[in-house]
Amino acid sequence: MSTPAAPSSLTPDLLILNAAVRTMDRTAPQAEAVAITGNRIAAVGRTADLRALAGPKTRVIDAGGRSVLPGFNDAHVHWLSGGYSITNVDLRDATSPAELARRLGEFARRIPAGRWILGGDWDHEKFPGAELPTKEMIDSATPDHPVFVSRLDGHMALANSLALKLAQVTRDTPEVDGGLIVRNAQGEPTGILKDAAMDYVEKVIPPRTREENLAAARAATEYAAQWGVTSVQDMSAGNDVGLYQEQLARGELKTRIYCARSIVSWEVLGRTGVRSAFGDAWLRIGALKGFSDGSLGSTTALFFEPYNDAPETCGLLFDQMYPEGIMLQRVLAADQHGLQVMIHAIGDRANKIILDLYQQVAEQNGPRDRRFRIEHAQHLRPGEMQQFAVQKIVASMQPYHCADDGRWCEKRIGPERAKGTYAFRTLLDAGVVLAFGTDWTVAPLNPLASLKAAVTRETLDGKHPNGWHPEQKITLEEAIYAYTVGSAYAEFQEHVKGSLAPGKLADVVMLDRDIFAVNPSLLDQVKVVLTVVDGKVVYEAKP
Repeated sequence: MSTPAAPSSLTPDLLILNAAVRTMDRTAPQAEAVAITGNRIAAVGRTADLRALAGPKTRVIDAGGRSVLPGFNDAHVHWLSGGYSITNVDLRDATSPAELARRLGEFARRIPAGRWILGGDWDHEKFPGAELPTKEMIDSATPDHPVFVSRLDGHMALANSLALKLAQVTRDTPEVDGGLIVRNAQGEPTGILKDAAMDYVEKVIPPRTREENLAAARAATEYAAQWGVTSVQDMSAGNDVGLYQEQLARGELKTRIYCARSIVSWEVLGRTGVRSAFGDAWLRIGALKGFSDGSLGSTTALFFEPYNDAPETCGLLFDQMYPEGIMLQRVLAADQHGLQVMIHAIGDRANKIILDLYQQVAEQNGPRDRRFRIEHAQHLRPGEMQQFAVQKIVASMQPYHCADDGRWCEKRIGPERAKGTYAFRTLLDAGVVLAFGTDWTVAPLNPLASLKAAVTRETLDGKHPNGWHPEQKITLEEAIYAYTVGSAYAEFQEHVKGSLAPGKLADVVMLDRDIFAVNPSLLDQVKVVLTVVDGKVVYEAKP
């Protein structure tokens, strides 16, 4: 337990006492109290020592033995989409096509005719027989609204007939590299578009106004504070950085954001001379996000061997990988300009392709602290797991996906390949840095649900009470570390945040109980009662 690192004359602005503090600082892992002055941790130590520092203006909070942790840092979100999802139609837990259509119809009746219905996050694996929905299932419920609602992984979407008409998608519409128009036996589009084919509809959706985007950004930061998420890494920030800057100027921002734009437009940053992690503690740029394949749920994740339940395909290379060699050119150039590269890879072949690409870039450009990342790192063979370690690639992973996909993963790829799925334990033991997040809105933003998934590997259907591939479980301490220090490392910020240590940023979360005394299967029932960002209380649960 550490002792106060501040002089006795220090008067903190905020004191948290009688807490079960887990600092994630390996030199002093546990404490009872935290003192905050301004936007920094002033001292971490014993309640008896820090209590004496309180002055007449110090706010003192008695934690009553509850857990106090560093603020959670979600290493992979889609921030503005998350903000919009709060007010969009919610299809995530619809358990049949009829239920999906009913919810769409109810939502349509609440909005003006002609307005697009977007978002949704449906999951056909919850439908009887895992049947993909079709436009015919929803047309009668949405005759006056174009609909384009995504599967929760974002790699395929369902359009109704009106949306297809506006996009001029017909039986004669050609296929595109990296995408697929799903068609019926007569060759007619069913309404399902996968990956690059989604662009046909997306290009005719009217752009949102700046005020609409600002409202979504406000909703996102308020929502994050409720879950103890104090930092996020936005994988689709693009040109939204200005929105976040405006929020910061207005004093509305409650979340630190590391902004990534598409690697396709890397020159936008490259021409400015900006390098990775440029900015201040609130808002930074210099990251580039790319895609190599699709998703397991959409059967577009790229594998060496065919899918068990779709033997005609091994998945799809994403359109950013075409023409051959273009991704290597982009990463070489971006890395030469000092930008950080993070590429989505889910299938085992996609992971191998990107690992080899990163190795080639590192050899050509020479050594430096580049912190290449693979986003998801979902399905790996043993050789690729070791390659992560040797090349020091950050594995940016989302544990909740394990609990979700584990319900049906082996139907897709069989039990043998599934042994390398969400291999938290193997990667950690090999010395790989894990950075945890959610992929919100693909998964819920709640960090406690993700911690439960990493620690228990229980699936959402309750069929694996001892854990799905339990040999890949990690401890609660390790999971929190990945969600705090690991995520901070992944964005070059481990020296200023991620742990509760004197001098670091005062981003703190308090839970409603001692999380280390909870049955791991109940971790997702733990609630956040206090969130502190930059030394200020940004969320406090009502008594």
